[in-house]
Amino acid sequence: MAYQGFAQEYLGMPAVTRAYTTACVLTTAAVQLEFITPFQLYFNPDLIFRKFQIWRLITNFLFFGPLGFSFFFNMIFLYRYCRMLEEGSFRGRTADFVFMFLFGGFLMTLFGLFASLFFLGQAFTIMLVYVWSRRNPYIRMNFFGLLNFQAPFLPWVLMGFSLLLGNSIIIDLLGIAVGHIYYFLEDVFPNQPGGKKLLLTPSFLKMVFDTPEEDPNYNPLPEDRPEHQPRDQDQNEQQHPQ
Repeated sequence: MAYQGFAQEYLGMPAVTRAYTTACVLTTAAVQLEFITPFQLYFNPDLIFRKFQIWRLITNFLFFGPLGFSFFFNMIFLYRYCRMLEEGSFRGRTADFVFMFLFGGFLMTLFGLFASLFFLGQAFTIMLVYVWSRRNPYIRMNFFGLLNFQAPFLPWVLMGFSLLLGNSIIIDLLGIAVGHIYYFLEDVFPNQPGGKKLLLTPSFLKMVFDTPEEDPNYNPLPEDRPEHQPRDQDQNEQQHPQ
């Protein structure tokens, strides 16, 4: 029963959230089982451009460290806010959600070229949290029963918590910065006087990820309408005349 419940919950996850969280968990499991090492995954511009180890552009977003508190903490927030975004403001807009992934990943990678950052998964999680928090400004949050605040303060609370754990806040600041750039270009600037939508999802992403909408003006031919389709019994009689 527990397995069936887990399988049902897993299959009920939206597609992008399921794919990304699964990739993160499998990558960490592969490292934990010593099939691969973090040295094969981290972001290294020299190895990417000189040795053509292109996979590092992706794998550095998938590894959150060895199994432990930090890993589970990041996975919980990644799953929760990635899913709420996909089922909320991106419902029915999978291509736009994928484009946000690509846009955020590109900016973080660009910044990583000029800084010694090896893994960007945590920054990516903070970006998702930031975008969700700005789109849900009136939701009240509770952090471990200690702090009560409104959603837009959540990324900053997470950064403070990371600081208390002795981690560098550069990654958190990068996620907040990229999340703000996306939020400004997508939600703020188009609604300003003289503003316009600058982030346009490529049509090929919509072809791949979005189901085509039915044309409301489409008028099927009479023979194609359901009421004109022969019933199964009629079809059987035609196929087997007496």
